[in-house]
Amino acid sequence: MGQSAQSVIPSCFDALDFARDDGIKSIMPKLIISSTAHELSEDCVTIGLAPDNAIVLEEPSVSNRHAELRLTGETYILKDLGSTNGTRVNGIPVAETALRVNDRIRFGAVEAHYESDPSGSQPLPTPEEIVATPAESSARPVDFGNASPFPRRQKQKDLFRKALFAAAVVALLTFFGSMIAVLIMHTPAL
Repeated sequence: MGQSAQSVIPSCFDALDFARDDGIKSIMPKLIISSTAHELSEDCVTIGLAPDNAIVLEEPSVSNRHAELRLTGETYILKDLGSTNGTRVNGIPVAETALRVNDRIRFGAVEAHYESDPSGSQPLPTPEEIVATPAESSARPVDFGNASPFPRRQKQKDLFRKALFAAAVVALLTFFGSMIAVLIMHTPAL
């Protein structure tokens, strides 16, 4: 790699403006690590412990080639490069994910914060409220069929089941009655 893609912004500045090819001024996306902002001006930014990375993190929990940021359209895609201690975005381990405004990133034990170009990915706008009106009438279509995988319960009377249930109830009542009779009995005196 040629030049480093990092530049240090003192913590008192929110961002540095840069002129794009179309002459419009905007804020460049950046990765903030330990209060040091690394402007993401390259299409591919490598992050790791090795000195040839665009962003070098001198921390033993960071792998030599830990992760990379690749610009796709207006969004940076973060990809873990098989690091030992992994990469997390907002506390969730990731292999590859698109970064969004204010994402918290962790490379091993190193915390980082992603701030995006405001013309790129932004929070979604608030949804419009939809007012639902109830239908005038509701009726089942004539050709509607039951889509349930379970068979319908039969409405016909099953006399055998009723007789079996009645016999079981009589047997239980007889059993409980005999148990009560045994408990009430007194032992004869000797």
